Amino acid sequence: MRKRVVITGLGVVASNGVGIEAFKSAIMQGRSGIEYYPHLKELGFSCCIGGIPKISDELKREYLTELQLRNFNSNGILYGCISGMDAWKDAGLTISDDVDYDSGTVFGTGTSSVDKFRESIYKIDDNKVRRLGSTAVAQTMVSGVSAYLGGILGLGNQVTTNSSACTTGTEAIMMGYDRIVSGQAQRMLVGSCSDDGAYLWGGFDAMKVLTYKHNDTPTEGSRPMSATASGFVPGGGAGALVIESLESAIERGAHIYAELLGGHINSGGQRQSGSMTAPNDDAVIRCITKALDHAAIQATDIDSINGHLTATKNDHVEIKNWTEALGLSGSDFPHINSLKSMVGHCLSAAGSIESVACVLQLQDNFIFPNINCSDVSDEIKALIDTSRIPLQLINKELNIIAKASFGFGDVNGCIIFKKFKA
Repeated sequence: MRKRVVITGLGVVASNGVGIEAFKSAIMQGRSGIEYYPHLKELGFSCCIGGIPKISDELKREYLTELQLRNFNSNGILYGCISGMDAWKDAGLTISDDVDYDSGTVFGTGTSSVDKFRESIYKIDDNKVRRLGSTAVAQTMVSGVSAYLGGILGLGNQVTTNSSACTTGTEAIMMGYDRIVSGQAQRMLVGSCSDDGAYLWGGFDAMKVLTYKHNDTPTEGSRPMSATASGFVPGGGAGALVIESLESAIERGAHIYAELLGGHINSGGQRQSGSMTAPNDDAVIRCITKALDHAAIQATDIDSINGHLTATKNDHVEIKNWTEALGLSGSDFPHINSLKSMVGHCLSAAGSIESVACVLQLQDNFIFPNINCSDVSDEIKALIDTSRIPLQLINKELNIIAKASFGFGDVNGCIIFKKFKA
């Protein structure tokens, strides 16, 4: 029999809430964290809004030492450390002087610390490359976030960083799950983080995939599934989960938030409809159906879906793929929501932040609302009943939530969360 894997700790850094209680309150109320940033306008950006978490200098010093913060300039690693350390503490785990060989981390990211690169390179010319500075390495290597967390927490199992664009966080969860199921670890800290700001968002603005129509109304800018969606709103942050074998959790007397039943990761190979920026529909459908098979559930068992749903032209395509994968449509389709309506698209952090939201919904029996979606697109209306897209908080008993991410490079991930029952 396959080992059961449960979730015992959560941490989150998002633009609408830092910490689990603040974040849960925000998503239940449908509160947006998206704001207007004048410096983006000064830099000539079309999209001048985004979701940036608010982290004070005082809060930084609760997590990192003065030595660690010396010449520190990586929001992504900072967000990852805060969410990861919070999840570790939330799981009832302590930090010891000894190495914990039963615990490890898979903590993903995308582009690591673009601002740190810029800061270091700006200070030198080509003849003085050696003066980049000693702090540049740890902050700009892709595995910087897992290295920081591994050292802070004393993790002795696998300590690594994955990177798969928007699917990064979902993939990290499955990688940690596989390590526990195979018996190579008792528990894993899994999640992902993303930087934010001009140097990361500039490329997306140049690609014209960001909305430019809501600079005066920032909280209305992110509009997944809406007929007036005009592109995604960029965001940053981090989400973290402590997952462990059921035996380990019971032995520790840990609080169990939910169970991770399984999932599936695949790629469309950028064939058929797939490309660097668009999914192969067949691969998406296969990813969802394989996730259900792996979790040993039926489509009708799903109470709610947390989609990728970025507020671009692909939203109705994603819904179509869900209906085909599940064989459900109209009013038979499960409820579906998108956290991006409140925090924007958090890029490599999206899957993990959204997974934290899924677990909170399961534990407290609610479905958070989709904001900015009173005008559901006609293409989506033709596929599912609009009652399946809640505009207000729904309080109801939940048992299973499906979470999916579909990323640049035609990579897909789908995971299945279940309310824990002994």
